[in-house]
Amino acid sequence: MTDIADRSDLVAGVENRLREVAKTVRRSMLDAMPDGEPSRWLYAPMREYPSRPGKALRPALCMTAGRVFGASSEDLLGIAVAIELLHNAFLVHDDVADASEIRRGRPTLAAQYGVAAAVNAGDGLAVVAGQVLRRATRRLGRDLADLVWAEFDTMALRTLEGQATEIGWQLDNVEQLGPEDYLHLIMHKTCWYTTIHPLRVGAMVGSGGTADLRPLVRFGFHFGAAFQIRDDLLNLVGDERMYGKEILGDLYEGKRTLPLMHLLSIAHDEDLALVRDYLARTRSQRSPEMVRTVRELMDTYGSIAFTREYAEGILLVAEEYFEQAFTGAAPGPDLDFLRALVPYVWARWR
Repeated sequence: MTDIADRSDLVAGVENRLREVAKTVRRSMLDAMPDGEPSRWLYAPMREYPSRPGKALRPALCMTAGRVFGASSEDLLGIAVAIELLHNAFLVHDDVADASEIRRGRPTLAAQYGVAAAVNAGDGLAVVAGQVLRRATRRLGRDLADLVWAEFDTMALRTLEGQATEIGWQLDNVEQLGPEDYLHLIMHKTCWYTTIHPLRVGAMVGSGGTADLRPLVRFGFHFGAAFQIRDDLLNLVGDERMYGKEILGDLYEGKRTLPLMHLLSIAHDEDLALVRDYLARTRSQRSPEMVRTVRELMDTYGSIAFTREYAEGILLVAEEYFEQAFTGAAPGPDLDFLRALVPYVWARWR
C-alpha cells in the first residue's frame, strides 16, 4: 500500500491529466455548439453543462487508450468530444428524471430553465454529439467508422437499459435486491458508457479494429463499478461543495444503491419497517427527518463500511485485469496514467 505522500502525488498526477483533457474537450464541445435562435430557450441552456467543470474521465480514457494502441490525438479528439457531449445529454435527462436540484455545484437545467427547456437542451446535446461523431469518423476508413458507430449504438442501449431498470425498481418498489443485482444494474447504467465504451472505442481506433476488446470489458467493468460505488458513497458522506451534487440526493430519490440494499437486507423490526415505509413513498413524501434517520441506520448497521470494503475488493480485481487488458500496449505516460487510475480511486477514499 502506498504511503500518504505517494498517494498525494498519484492523485495530483491523475487530476492534472484530467484537467488538461477537460480543458481541451470543453473548448471543443463549446466550439461545436450551434449559434442562432432561439438562443435563450435552447442554445444557451445547451451550453450550460459543457461550460461547467467536470471530471472528463470518459474522454481521457478514450484518448489515452487510443494512443497506447497506436492512434493519434487528432483521430481521437472528435470521438472523445462526442462521448462527453452524449454524457452531458444523459446528465440533463437524469436530472429531470431524478428531480435533482444541483449539478456540478450549480442549479440543474430543470431547476434553472424548467423541465421542458431542459429536455429540449438534452435532446440538442445528443444531436450535436452525433454531428461531432460523424465528422470525426470521416477520418477513419469506412469499416472502422462503422465499428465505432456500432459501439456508440450498443453503449446507448446498454445505458438506457440500466436507467430503465433503476427507475423500474423504484416504480415497483422492489426490495429483494443484493450485490449481484446492483452490479448488473451499474454494468448497464454506468460502466458501459463511463469506462467500457471509452476504452473499447479508443482501442478500436488505435488498433484499426484488430485489438481484442474482451479484456477491456472485464477491466472497465471492475474499474467502473468501483468508481460508481465511490460516487454513491460520496453522496452519503461527501461535502456538497466538493461533490458538486445534492448530498443525500440518492436517498431522497429512493435509489437502490449498494448501501441501501445492504441496509434493507440486514435491518430488523422497527428499523426494517421504517426503511420499507421510506421506500414506499415518493420523493416529495420523504421528509428530511426520515432521510436523516435512514442515513443514520446505515451507520448503525455497518452499511457504509460494508460498501467501502466491497468496492475495495472490486478494485483489487480491476488491478489484476489491467495487465490483461493492455497487453501489447505501448509503454509511456499514457499507459502510466491508465495504470494509476485504480489506485487513484482507492486513494480518493482516504
